[in-house]
Amino acid sequence: MGRPIAGSLGPVQGLSLAPARPLSPVRRRAPGASVNVVDVGRRFEGATGPVDAIAHVHLSVAPGEFCVIVGPSGCGKTTLLRIVAGLEAATSGRVDVSGDAGRPRNAMVFQGRSVFPWLTVRQNVGYGLKLRGVPRRERERRADALLATVGLARFARSYPHQLSEGMRQRVAIARALAVDPDLLLMDEPFGALDEQTRLLLQEELLRIWENTGTTVLFVTHSIDEAMVLADRIVVMGAQPGTVKAVLPVPFSRPRALTDVRSDAAFAPLFAQIWGMLREEVLASRADIRQVRA
Repeated sequence: MGRPIAGSLGPVQGLSLAPARPLSPVRRRAPGASVNVVDVGRRFEGATGPVDAIAHVHLSVAPGEFCVIVGPSGCGKTTLLRIVAGLEAATSGRVDVSGDAGRPRNAMVFQGRSVFPWLTVRQNVGYGLKLRGVPRRERERRADALLATVGLARFARSYPHQLSEGMRQRVAIARALAVDPDLLLMDEPFGALDEQTRLLLQEELLRIWENTGTTVLFVTHSIDEAMVLADRIVVMGAQPGTVKAVLPVPFSRPRALTDVRSDAAFAPLFAQIWGMLREEVLASRADIRQVRA
């Protein structure tokens, strides 16, 4: 299934340890991995008994697709992403990740800080390559090429504390791309950033994705962000999380935020997604009030 080795990378999770293969950091290649989630559930043992975080989730993601998951807080979006990444085991069902070029390579980008503070920016980007035994000179070459791509070339020798939050998140994205993933999993990667930085990084991510063929599975709370990035938007229902709807995004590519917001299809699609999410949030609050009563 091409899952990363969970629990072996400390605070930098999701970097695959499969053997190295030649790459140029940002290039057009064959489409990435396909993902097939079949009747997946995840149950946790809570203080008052078992809790189903997600249940009967079905989802297929095509090679090279940019698929975005939205849903209310606590609906299991992150749990689903971690199961696909191999960082958690499903209680039921199965997840198949496959690709054309042998074992698919996965990488994951988390919300917030996930870079090593004691390593330079270049060393952080090359960390996964080092674990795979790539020689130092080659690691630095690939890291420098990616840092140029994300606009951080002159900060290669800097440390994370010398960078802004948005710049640190760009380092995390470059580190994930350095292992040339067939599947890029992103969990609210821009959630903690200011609006201006968030918009710039959305555009940057789309530019990189359009030139790599990587499959992306992206989690967000933002309907706007989902509409700007996605080929399809997966709307999840409240706990236990399940897929409520899968909606195609009609906007052409390449895509910019201003173009999306000025498109006649923007308002109806936004209203449709918000209507489903609002319904789930209100139902979830009603359930909580009933339990407390």
